[in-house]
Amino acid sequence: MTERTALRTTTAMLFIERPWCQRSSRLASVSRRFGFELLPRWSSLFLGRGHEGPVMTQRRVVMKFKSRWGAGLLVAFLTLAVASSAAAKVATSSSSIQACALLPDTTSSTRYTLFDAPYLKKAFKAAHISAQVVNAQASTTRQKSQAEGCLAKGAKVLLLDQLTPASGTAITNLAVKHGAKVIDYDRLVVGSKAAYYVSFNNPTVGKLQAKGLIAGLKANGKYSQHPVIAELNGGITDNNAKLFKQGYDSVLKPLYNNGTFKLATAGDQWTDWSATKARTIFDQMLARNGNHIDGVLAANDGLAGAVVSSLQAHSLNPIPLTGQDATPTGVQYILAGWQSGTVYKSVRLEANTAAATAIAILKHKKVKGVNATVSGTKSILLTPIWITKKNYTKLFTDGFLKKSQVCVGQYAKYCK
Repeated sequence: MTERTALRTTTAMLFIERPWCQRSSRLASVSRRFGFELLPRWSSLFLGRGHEGPVMTQRRVVMKFKSRWGAGLLVAFLTLAVASSAAAKVATSSSSIQACALLPDTTSSTRYTLFDAPYLKKAFKAAHISAQVVNAQASTTRQKSQAEGCLAKGAKVLLLDQLTPASGTAITNLAVKHGAKVIDYDRLVVGSKAAYYVSFNNPTVGKLQAKGLIAGLKANGKYSQHPVIAELNGGITDNNAKLFKQGYDSVLKPLYNNGTFKLATAGDQWTDWSATKARTIFDQMLARNGNHIDGVLAANDGLAGAVVSSLQAHSLNPIPLTGQDATPTGVQYILAGWQSGTVYKSVRLEANTAAATAIAILKHKKVKGVNATVSGTKSILLTPIWITKKNYTKLFTDGFLKKSQVCVGQYAKYCK
C-alpha cells in the first residue's frame, strides 16, 4: 500500500468553520487522549496517480485515528459538533427582528441622524417590537443590501425612505416577495406595491415656502419692485422635491406670468440636495444676474445655508430666503436675519405615526389616520408649520430642538 493510499484510507475529514475549531481546544486535547488528532490547517488532498493537484483547499479538520476504537469516538465527536452548530443557529434566531427602518442618507438633511433614527427606535422599543434602524449613506446598493439583511432576519414590515424610484421599487418588490409589508416613509415610491405612505403634505410645504418668501419681500419693500427670484430645488429624482416644487410653483408662477416677479436668468436649478452643489449654482446665478437677486426659494435649510455663504462671500446683504427641516443652523440664520423662515415638519410626529402604522400591521390591527390616497397608496399626510422669528420657540416647547442647540455663541443674543 502506498503512502498516499494509506493516507486516503486512514483519514477522515470534517469541514468545520475555523472559529468553531479555535473554540474547541479542549476537545482537541481530549481527542488526542482517546486516539485521534485534530489538525486544523490549509491542506490539500491528493488522490493518487493522475491527480497531481489538490481537489480541496479549504480550512479542514483532519482526524487521524491511532487506534481502532478511536474511530468509534468519531460518532460522539460529530454529535457534539452538530449540537454546537444547532446552538449557534439558536443564537442567530435570537437576533431576529419584526420591523426595519431604511433611512436614505446623512447628506440631504441632518434630520435622519438627529431625529428620525432616535424617534423610531424609541417608538418601537416602547411597543416591545424588535426593530432595526439603518442608514444607507446615500448608496442604493447599500440600502438594498440592508433590506435583504432585515428580511433575512425575519422583518415583516419595512419602513422605506428610498434614495431613487428605481431602487425603492426594487426593495419593495423584494419585500413583497418575502411576504413583508412596506410603508413608504417620507418619500413615496410612485406606483409601487407599498401598503401605506406616511409623510407630510408636501405640496403644502411648497406653498408655505412661497408664501414665506412673499411675506419677506413685502416686509423689505421689494414686492412691488418686480423682484428677481431664484429657485434652488432639491433632488430631481426625489418625488418629494417635485411635490415641494409643485406647491411653490403654484404660488409663484402666476406672479412670474403677470410680471409681478421676474425669474432670474438660469434661476431655476436642481441641486440633488447637495449644499456644495447649491453653493456653486448660486454663485453662478449671481454672476449671470449681476449680483442682483432679490429673493431665493431654497427647498431646505441646507440649500439656504449655501445661499447665505455665497451672499456673505460676495459681501451682499441678506435677502428673503426660505428653508425646510427647522435645523439648528437654519433657525440661527432666521434669528440673525439671513433666512426668512423654515418649514417645520415634526419628525417625532412622523416617526411615531410610521411606527404606529408598522405596529398595527404586525399586531393585525386597523391602521389609524389614513386621510388620503396618493398614486394609489393609502396615505397618512401630516400638516407642516412655517417657522419665523415670531414662533421659533415652538421648536423648543415641542422638544424638536433644544435651546442650547440654537442659542449659543454669536446667536445667543438673538434668543428670547
